[in-house]
Amino acid sequence: MKPFLLTTLFSTAVVSIGVAFSPLTFAKETLNVYTYDSFASDWGPGPKIKASFEQECGCELNFVALDSSVGILSRAQLEGKSSQADVLLGLDLNLMEAAKKTGLLAEHSVDTSNVTISGGWSDRFFVPFDQGHFAFIYNAETLQTPPTSLKEVVDNQALRVIYQDPRTSTPGLGLLLWMKSVYGNDAANAWARLASHTVTVTKSWSDAYGLFLKGEADVVLSYTTSPAYHIVAEDETKYQAAMASEGLYPQIEVAAMMKDAPHPALAKQFMQFILQPGFQSTVATGNWMLPVIELDEALPAAFDDAFKPSKNLVLPAAEVAKHRGAWVDEWLNATTR
Repeated sequence: MKPFLLTTLFSTAVVSIGVAFSPLTFAKETLNVYTYDSFASDWGPGPKIKASFEQECGCELNFVALDSSVGILSRAQLEGKSSQADVLLGLDLNLMEAAKKTGLLAEHSVDTSNVTISGGWSDRFFVPFDQGHFAFIYNAETLQTPPTSLKEVVDNQALRVIYQDPRTSTPGLGLLLWMKSVYGNDAANAWARLASHTVTVTKSWSDAYGLFLKGEADVVLSYTTSPAYHIVAEDETKYQAAMASEGLYPQIEVAAMMKDAPHPALAKQFMQFILQPGFQSTVATGNWMLPVIELDEALPAAFDDAFKPSKNLVLPAAEVAKHRGAWVDEWLNATTR
């Protein structure tokens, strides 16, 4: 799409005083942001972010909703340099290295010095927009003795488990890396033990969580912040996040600008906007994750229970990129024996 869509009507009349022209009509530029469907949905943060950014930019913000975070990267790779995407919003920590290797991304030039992520943030291609940790969620009214470690989830054969496919879902990929962090070379055996009491493995987070809410499982892979949604939106406290004595694996979601963005100036403006209150204030009760900057207004008290892990389990990005395919194959082979 061209930066400006200019429609010019010429109406020519030969008169004694000269030539008359009609007024010029300019259409607004449209910024295309590829993201995942729940972010862009009516109940997600997308509508508020759209309204806030459009007021600032005088443009149109168009969210292109895809079925998963993994799908965002796949779509960009498939389209390549001809993509109409200006910004990719919703990749995560574990997809960053793979996204960089596509050669499709531009450096963002955003000052990230105010980011509150542990250890700070200095990546040249990605701007973080929310953060949290993966956890298994349970219903305290129906599960009297919840697991207190990842190993209990794996080994308790009476526990009905639902999680997501690591090939199509970032929580699923997060579990893959969490398992590898805890079990190392014994991960295949752990996957096989977990498979024996797994109800199903779903394509997306929403599919898995929906089945859990229907009572199809005792625990479901989600986030430590998930109970905050039930407290704030439903005044319901029975859904809780299980502790994990080994530590938790983080989820940091990021945005990146396309090198061949059709609207580079707007893309740069949006990347700057991500770390401003107009965006960050929507994260907690829109995407049910934690913001990445300090806000003037305190988060709802429900987020106080989004506990910090005893240990932050993070595999090096280069190692994830190098071994991700082999680890997925290991999971597949172990769970389909």
